[in-house]
Amino acid sequence: MVSALKAYELGERIDASIDRRVSIELVRVTEAAARAAYKHLGHGDKNALDGAAVDAMRRALNGIDLYGTVVIGEGEKDNAPMLYNGEILGTPQGTPVDIAVDPVDGTTLASKGLDNAISVIAIGEKGKLLAAPDMSMKKLAFGAGVDISKFTLDMQADAVVTEYARQKGMNVEDVVVCLLERPRHAHHLEAIRKVGARTKLISDGDIAGALATALPESGVDIYLGSGGAPEGVLAAAALKCLGGHFMGRLDVESSRDAVKAIADMKDMNLSEEAVYMTEDLAGGEVIFAATGITDGSFLKGVRHVKGGEMTQTIVMRSHTGTVRRVETFHQN
Repeated sequence: MVSALKAYELGERIDASIDRRVSIELVRVTEAAARAAYKHLGHGDKNALDGAAVDAMRRALNGIDLYGTVVIGEGEKDNAPMLYNGEILGTPQGTPVDIAVDPVDGTTLASKGLDNAISVIAIGEKGKLLAAPDMSMKKLAFGAGVDISKFTLDMQADAVVTEYARQKGMNVEDVVVCLLERPRHAHHLEAIRKVGARTKLISDGDIAGALATALPESGVDIYLGSGGAPEGVLAAAALKCLGGHFMGRLDVESSRDAVKAIADMKDMNLSEEAVYMTEDLAGGEVIFAATGITDGSFLKGVRHVKGGEMTQTIVMRSHTGTVRRVETFHQN
């Protein structure tokens, strides 16, 4: 039998049974991070909350039979002691993969005890997850059943809404657009409301906002605006599993440090003009998992119950399109 490593080198598809096993292991990874973050929920200390989640996620990842390189993590090695970009996790005998993580998507939300904070991970074939720089990205995301070729990142928000409603056979008034509540999005808000559509503003939680477009129970149809580029890769991975669509373009103007953003793009041979579609950000086979830290539109948060804690996780595979919801009791 060909080893997992040799099969990868030969370009052969790894046996699907390995994917199934890894899917469950990833559930344990995001559960561990969510439970660790939960212990700091509502205390107002973002750093303590995030640090606990990072530590728990890293320990869980090192217990999986994978040989993973972190391409989306907590930052560069000098600025992040754990889960830094380029860190190698797992065992050399494991399947080689790229790893993208956000131990707490919505750190501010969780630190305040607010809804929609989740713990997230995606793994993909080696070299197929884009190692996006820590900068902003203009984004447009939809669920399944949309002709993405009819949209561009330069379309006005009202035109996006109108075209989406036309394709879906909906009234414009029934379309819900999710976007981060930021001053830079004021013109989007005006255009969306002028055409009669509704908005769902979020203060944080960029990944959850984009992912919501592919989950009918969330009530969100479109995600747009400028958010984090690393979060864009994770969102693309999730949407790929759900048959959704993502497009993004690196955005120096909205980035915290424009000089660093330009330098990072040059080092990574990336372009501010290029439009990155779902497959550009998350190519090949992808597995995605997210566990709720606080209650949200599609996941319940960690709940303390008699004798332990309950968690709710969604795990998805692009290979089969399988979407599982896992509710787990963790005995104390």
